[in-house]
Amino acid sequence: MHTGCMIDVDMGHPSAVCHFIPPYLIERIQPQALVERDQALRAARVTAQPTTQTLLRAPAPAWVIHDCRNSSTLPGRVVVTAADAQKKVDRADQAVQEAVRGVAGVLAMYSEVYQRRSYDDLGASVSVSVHYEKGYDNAYWDGTQLVFGDGDQVLFGRFTAPVDVLGHEFTHAVTQASAGLIYQGQPGAINESISDVFGSCLKQRLLGQRVDQADWLIGANLFLPGVQARALRDMANPGTAYDDPRLGKDPQSGAMDGYVTTRDDNGGVHINSGIPNRAFHLAAMAIGGFAWEGAGRVWYDALTGGLVKPDADFASFAAATVAAGGEYADRVAAAWEEVGVTPTSGSTGDSNTPGDATASDHVSVRRTGGFAGIPKTGVVDLASDVDADRVHELTTLIRRIDIRHVLSLSSHHADEGRPGADRFVYDFDLCGQCCQVGEHELTQDLRRIVQIVLD
Repeated sequence: MHTGCMIDVDMGHPSAVCHFIPPYLIERIQPQALVERDQALRAARVTAQPTTQTLLRAPAPAWVIHDCRNSSTLPGRVVVTAADAQKKVDRADQAVQEAVRGVAGVLAMYSEVYQRRSYDDLGASVSVSVHYEKGYDNAYWDGTQLVFGDGDQVLFGRFTAPVDVLGHEFTHAVTQASAGLIYQGQPGAINESISDVFGSCLKQRLLGQRVDQADWLIGANLFLPGVQARALRDMANPGTAYDDPRLGKDPQSGAMDGYVTTRDDNGGVHINSGIPNRAFHLAAMAIGGFAWEGAGRVWYDALTGGLVKPDADFASFAAATVAAGGEYADRVAAAWEEVGVTPTSGSTGDSNTPGDATASDHVSVRRTGGFAGIPKTGVVDLASDVDADRVHELTTLIRRIDIRHVLSLSSHHADEGRPGADRFVYDFDLCGQCCQVGEHELTQDLRRIVQIVLD
């Protein structure tokens, strides 16, 4: 139930603008004019394409906190960065201090526990904006940065106050850069749940809590006194987080027999995320210890291991967590069965064996000669190559790539003219899927394939 994300599927590859408060709550608590404004903002932001490059300008601090001063202008005025935090944080206002604690904590968790360098695993600087608009009841990841409102001060307080909100939004960026889960239906609900999982792990880590000590609430101190609510979501008991005349009753379910089929909320991504949320809680309790080290490690490995495709359903995501479970695989499987999900390979494919990835086992890349006029070609036979690590990584990358999206990007740039003299152009044959891509169009995954095959 976290974000009201808008999606753009025109080019076969959805992009999402992820908001913490689901649309059905916004419609209940805001006047119609504010609803229309919120919907217009979402529609406008969805057109912005993720641009990791804008966050990688050197030298870039690990994070930057901006103050919008209650305007809608993003990112706002720079208040403090990781480079000058020691001098400025103590003098900053509470929202800035909370944002600093959250972004520093989430970067440390992903780095120290999962060996991930920022959300993109490339060390991208994290841009955070606070005091967005006046009385803004939301927080979101817009594809390039994190944005937080101060709440209406009637129902909601500052969205920077619960650290798990920031962890949740940051994790949307991690999901975008890894599995790329579509923000619709079951894959959208998984996307939402993963953000809750690691938002909760962040809160528990900062508090030093073991799984049996945690409250498993998301946004526990977001509501103001007088609101009949413990939090926005309860991962242990979905559907019990709030019951207030102004908010209504928490609509989440914790099992498949309560799964909601709807056209609202991108196919119920906030409502149905309670099902995988409870599966994670059950797995974490069965594994024990610290959630970020136990069940969190399993969920992270599943998310980033290549088995989870953008259109993964509950069953296939469950199968990926079981595959990543190692000695805890049986406990993970039992957790999913408890919520009515039987782990099956589904849309993620039936095997993790490289030779089964596609009908063809060859990966080839040809690069034009560039300024020197010397083309370069490389071929890897996945069926016979003796380097198992190379075969595994290539197989993972190929499964993750959406050729339709690559072709649509190439077509778009072709309409704008050639990329420029002496720039490389690449011809890819990815186990029978072929495309031609200019140097400036290479995605992170395609660039890695070039490195493996040509270098």
